[in-house]
Formats: sequence, C-alpha cells, structure tokens
Amino acid sequence: MQFRSVLVVLFSLFFLHTYAQEKKQLNITRTKNAPKIDGILDDAIWADSETATDFIQFTPEMGVSLPKSQRTEVKMTYDDDAIYIAAYLYDDPKDIMKQLTARDNFGQTDFFTLVLNPNNDAQNDTQFIVFSSGVQADAIASPSIGEDFSWNAVWESSVKINDDGWSLEMKIPYRTLRFDNQEAPTWGLQFHRQFRRFRSQYSWNPIDVTKGNVGLYHGELKGLDGITPPTRLILYPFATGIVNSFDGVTDSKATFGMDVKYGITENFTLDATLVPDFSQAGFDNVVLNLGPFEQTFSEQRQFFTEGVDLFSKGGLFFSRRIGSAPSGDIELEDNETLDSPNEVKVLNALKISGRTKDGWGIGVFNAITETTKGRITNEDTGETREEVVEPFANYNILVVDKQFRGNSSISLINTNVLREGSFRDANVTAARADIINKKNTFRYVAEAKVSHVNYQNEDAELGASTFLFLGKVAGNFRYSFDHRFADTKYEINDLGLQFRNNFNNFGIDASYEIFEPKGKLNSYRVNTFANYRRLANPGVFTGFNIGGGYRATTTKLDAYGFRLNVEPGQQNDYFESRDGRRFIYENFLSTGFWVSSNYNRVFAIDIRANIGTLFEDGRDLFNYDFTISPRVRFSDKFLMVYRINFNHRNGDRGYAAEVDEVPVFGERNRQIVTNSISANYTFNPFNVLALTFRHYWDTVDYDYDMFTLQDNGRLTTNTGFNRDNIGDDPNINFSTWNIDLSYSWQFAQGSFLTALYRNSLINFDNLSQESYGQSLNQLFDQPIQNTFSLRLQYFIDYNDAKHLIQGKNKTDS
Repeated sequence: MQFRSVLVVLFSLFFLHTYAQEKKQLNITRTKNAPKIDGILDDAIWADSETATDFIQFTPEMGVSLPKSQRTEVKMTYDDDAIYIAAYLYDDPKDIMKQLTARDNFGQTDFFTLVLNPNNDAQNDTQFIVFSSGVQADAIASPSIGEDFSWNAVWESSVKINDDGWSLEMKIPYRTLRFDNQEAPTWGLQFHRQFRRFRSQYSWNPIDVTKGNVGLYHGELKGLDGITPPTRLILYPFATGIVNSFDGVTDSKATFGMDVKYGITENFTLDATLVPDFSQAGFDNVVLNLGPFEQTFSEQRQFFTEGVDLFSKGGLFFSRRIGSAPSGDIELEDNETLDSPNEVKVLNALKISGRTKDGWGIGVFNAITETTKGRITNEDTGETREEVVEPFANYNILVVDKQFRGNSSISLINTNVLREGSFRDANVTAARADIINKKNTFRYVAEAKVSHVNYQNEDAELGASTFLFLGKVAGNFRYSFDHRFADTKYEINDLGLQFRNNFNNFGIDASYEIFEPKGKLNSYRVNTFANYRRLANPGVFTGFNIGGGYRATTTKLDAYGFRLNVEPGQQNDYFESRDGRRFIYENFLSTGFWVSSNYNRVFAIDIRANIGTLFEDGRDLFNYDFTISPRVRFSDKFLMVYRINFNHRNGDRGYAAEVDEVPVFGERNRQIVTNSISANYTFNPFNVLALTFRHYWDTVDYDYDMFTLQDNGRLTTNTGFNRDNIGDDPNINFSTWNIDLSYSWQFAQGSFLTALYRNSLINFDNLSQESYGQSLNQLFDQPIQNTFSLRLQYFIDYNDAKHLIQGKNKTDS
C-alpha cells in the first residue's frame, strides 16, 4: 500500500510538471451546418470533433484527477459567424447544485467556463460562463484588474440536466471578441469546471496557483483557419419613462437615447452613450460623514464600469467625478441662500480602447457635461438670480500601455479636465511599470505622477506623487515592501480620487498560506504588517501601526478569521483639525473576528465583530461594532439576505465646529444601526424580481463642555466653549431609508424591459437623545420620494440586421 501511494504521488508530480511545461492543444474543425443551441449534443459535427478532457483540480488541491463518473468532455467547432462549444459534465444529477440567479451572479451553482485569448498573450482573457441553472455570466480578465464582470456580451447558451450529469452548448459570435485577421492563428484556450458542493475547481490545462497569473497556464486552440473579424457595430436604443412624486408634487418625463459599440479596427472598439440615462442606477449607501475627507460611493452606471481596465491604470480615474455635484463656489451675502443641483447632467460619453497582437494597448476616453446653474434667493426681498455653479466641462483620458512576457506591462496615462470660463482646469500625467520576473516569483511596481491644476485667477499648482512596491509573489511564504509619497500640491480630484496628499509612508508585509488541504482546513493564510507614516512637508512623524490577521476555510466550507491592529505610542493626526495642526492620540488597539458559514446550506450566516480602545490618560474611548447577516435559500429560485450592524463609538473625540476660525473639538458618543435586506426571486434565466432595502440610523451626542486644540496637539477646555456658545447645536440625529423593487425581463438576446419602483426618505435634526423608534417616527414624518421608471432597451447587431434584410430581399425576388 505504501509503495502504491508513492507511485501515485510520483505520477501526479510528473503529470503536473509535464503539462505545466507543455501546453495542451485542441484542434478545432470547421462546420458547414451550425449546431442547434439546445444543450442536446446530437448534432453530427460533435461526433467527429476532437475532445478536450482529463481536467485537473487546482483548488482546493492541485493535481487531483476526476473519476470517470465525474469526467468532463468538451468539443468545439466554428463557421464564418461564431465558435461553438459542446460540453458534457458527468455527475449524479441529484448532487448538481443549480440555484437560479440574476445574470453575472455566482449563486450556489455548478458552472462551466470557456476562456478565450485571441492574442494568446496570457494577459487579456475573455470569459464565458454557463451555470447548471442555465444562467450566463461573462467577464474580461487581466492580471491588473482581475475579473471584470461589468463587461457584458450577447451570446447564446443552453443547458440540459441528464441522467448522468448535465450538458451545455454555447455559441460565441465573433463580434464578442477582438482578434486580427491572420492565417493559422493560435489562440489561448482554457476550460474550467466547478463543483459547487465541494467548492472544487478543475481546469483542462493544469494550473499552478502558487505562482503566476492563471493566463500563463492556458492551453492552445489550433485550426481556426479562414475566419475574418466581422463588422462590429452594435446599437442599443433605449427609451425610459419616469414618474416622480415628492411632497405633493408629481412630474413625469420620457427620455430616448442610444448606446453604440463600433469596431473601428479589428482590435479597437468605440463605445459611446448618446443622451445617456442613468435613472435606474442603484441608490448610494449614504452615511453620516464626520471626518475631514469626502464621502464617496462606488460607480453603478454601467457605461462607466464596463471595459474600463485600461483607464484604471495608475489609479487616476474615478468615474463618479463625471456628473457629480457642481464644483463651483458662489460667494453669498449674509441674507442670501443658494439652491444648487446635486448633480450635473452628462451630455454624452465615449471610450476607444483595444490592444494590438504585439501587446500595445491604447485607450481614449471623453465625456462632456452641460452648464449647470444654481438659484440664489435674497431672503429679505425674495428676489432671485441664477449663477453658473458648473460650466460646460470636458473630461479626457489617454492611456498607452505595453504588455510583455505574459506577466508585465509599462504604461503612460494622462487625465485632463477643461472647464469653460474662470473655473479651474486640471491635468495629471503618470508613468507606471509593473514587472514580474520570468520565474513569476518577484514583482516590482513603480509609479511617478505629476499633477497640474490651473485655478485661473490664482497661480497654477504643480504637484508630484510616487509609489514603489517590491515583493515576493510566489510560494507559501511571501513578503513585500512599499513606499508612497505625495507632496502638498499633488491634486487629482477633478477626475480621480485622492482623500489626502502630503504623505511619505513606508510599509512592510509578510504572509504564509497553504494551497492544498491540511487536516481539517482546505486553506489558511496568516499575515503581519507594519506601517510607518510621515508628512512630506514638514517631514514630521504622523503615525506607526503594526498588526496581523488570520483566515481559514475548513473542509466543510465554513470560513473564519481574526485581525489585530496596534498603534503604539503617540500618533499625530494633521487632518482632523481642518487647519493643518496636529491632534494627538495615544496607544490605540483594535481587534476583531469574523465567521462565515457554508452558503451551500439552506440557512447560512455571517458574523463579524470588532472592538477598539485607547490606552491614554484622560481618555475613556471604547468602540465596538457587531454585524450579523443570516441568509435563507428558500428554493433554487428564492434567496433572501438580511443584515444588521450595530456600531457604537463611546468617548470619541473629533472636530465639531469652527468659531471665529478656531476649530472646536468635542467628546461624543455615537451609535449607528443599519438594517438591510436583499432578496431575489428568479423565475428563470430571463426573468428576475429583486428587492433592495436599507435603513441607516446614526446619532451623535456631544458632552456639554467643548475643547479647543492647542499648538502642542493637546485639547483644552480652558477657552470656555460649550454646546450653547459655538453656534448651531452639534448634536445629530440622521437617518435614511431606501427601497428598490425591480423586475427585469430579457425578452430577446441583449434586449431588456426593466421596471423599477424606488422609495426614499431622509431626516437630519439635533434630537440625538431620541430612541430608535422615535427617530423612525420622525423619519416617516418627512416627505417621501416615490419614483417609478420603465426602461426598454433593444439589441441590434448590424450583421444580423444585414443578413435579415438580404434574406428578405432573396425571398421577395
């Protein structure tokens, strides 16, 4: 028995080594008759096609083969219009997990993935995923951005559950891919299969997860002779009807527009949104912001999330800047008030992007926003006037990127914002190198950025920032060093996101993780870190912290982890005061843990808890937050997730107000309760009913006596400030309420009818002593914003339309 075990181990090692060095190849043959996409593999072409099989596990364990009863067999063919895939995934049908979800959502479902890389460069993959439920997902993937599921293509698939497993067929039109017109091309090719009940994933060409990106382990697709890139012209005309009701006033409007995708060349595509409509983008999770930095939200407008991998290089692009709140400051008299829009209308936007066969990538982005005015009212006379709060503005990005060696790249990025009139303009340029050595064991990243802001009536400012990363990125034990620097004038917030400048920070990290099961654990990772922070100017110490963490997943697919962070000694915060003076706190300690049970179960739960405190004379700070999130899968069609978070910050100190240009601090108790519900009922892969609910309640209660900040960074009450003499009452009771109920019907390929009902409330007052129930009553006393919208979007492919017209003409003749 021992001798046999040794032979099995040696054979597995030999097998992995051999196929890691020699890529598998699949030869594809042309068909005259396209197979019917019905999930039934009875088309004649499949009988004669070469089979890809012998899948190998790469997670949670590498090198494990599938038994015959669970084998995977894949075949491919092609014609002038598309590539076709047939796959038979053997299994016991009673064990196949097949939860229905919305498109691009990974539920508790087995899946099959096709990965195509026409350039065969290991860095620019297109993924097409079919779930056992029949739902589709797709993504573009690269080492720089990971998997981007905001990218959507239109393609066909069908699934059938059989007595000995499940089968599928796919049709991938050439319009979904970017490739050169070349003879006898070799494409990168990979297949994945996941058994959801085990969370085990297999690939056709073996993958070594201990080093390198997964694209380096693709096999090869041979035999695609005589194919030419089609005319890539896709139109998405849409119409939206909206009815709004707020505080007794109801209004309605209809909008019409179109999104366009056009293949300028074989490898470069123009995406444009003409007269854009973002009315059905999800709501933002607004919170009460007491800090010195702006509150930001993730992008939910599809045009700005889809296919932006090139524009994300260098971290200079934050798309929420486009169409956000006006940037202008209006000087008001004491008796004047300003009513300004919360957002600026986007007139249109376009992006051109692509990559050549030899690795050169080019991206061009442009968006324009309209002139926006605010209304100023004289409270004494009632007279009103309008002034521009945001002029006509032009947002631009240019990216040139060169990839090489399947794992590295160098990039040059420029962002530019031009505003009419006396409003500020901005320009930022960055150079970035991301290099991984040939063995895929060490990574080196270097960035240099320069910003130039023209304030028109003031002197322009030139700022600079750098970033350096050196690290071991392979094997069980990994480590890295990083350095971040920005001077006092570095500014990218016209089109980027930067919470602060003026830093000179150093960090080190080390970790150890396993890639194969050990005992009762499928995986675990332990890490430690240390960060040392200074201002760039003056070069003074601001803070130091050390810590670590641990996370693990058991063989029963439950996960857990904990973390620790310590800020020993005196820490100097130069931003809380808002005037550049330091605010001192000492010896901060925080720790926490989390548990996530196996989502494969009908009932699962996530729990997270954290505590934090200061060990400082005269301070009695104690923070804690606790989150519990149960989830119930009532059936394969119906899933509901509830989440409640309690966050209490007792004895916190921070900026409260400004009196005669003097920052006033206060000690405060803060409690936050957030309730949210997410529910989906998926009738079938084409019809989804979704509910999203969130209620956020936040109270801030200040002690009566207030502090002023001394030049030495310490607080004092000797100036006599209190809640009654600093102006407005600093106590806060803030709450928001949002409900989105939507129904989406895909009535044809790429074509959707979506109905959305939205309900929102907001309340802000000073009644910080009120209970949760009392605050909820106050919230419901506010006027309700009710919105109903209906959006119709239709998919038109130029090639399909041309064939349809040609076929009709032949019939008529």
